[in-house]
Amino acid sequence: MSKDVRIRSFVKTITWRILATSATICIVYIFTGEIKLATEVGGVTLVSNVILYYIHERLWSKVS
Repeated sequence: MSKDVRIRSFVKTITWRILATSATICIVYIFTGEIKLATEVGGVTLVSNVILYYIHERLWSKVS
């Protein structure tokens, strides 16, 4: 696998997480009205999901 493909997967992972984390923060804020809680939940999901998505993307790249 080329380095360019791995870099593309990493950049795709980061840009998706920015969008998805923003949505998570908004949803938690709408339900709770607490911006601190919303950003904390967003931070936790950001870190965990970046790792999980990257692994998922790499595994799928091996599927024919």
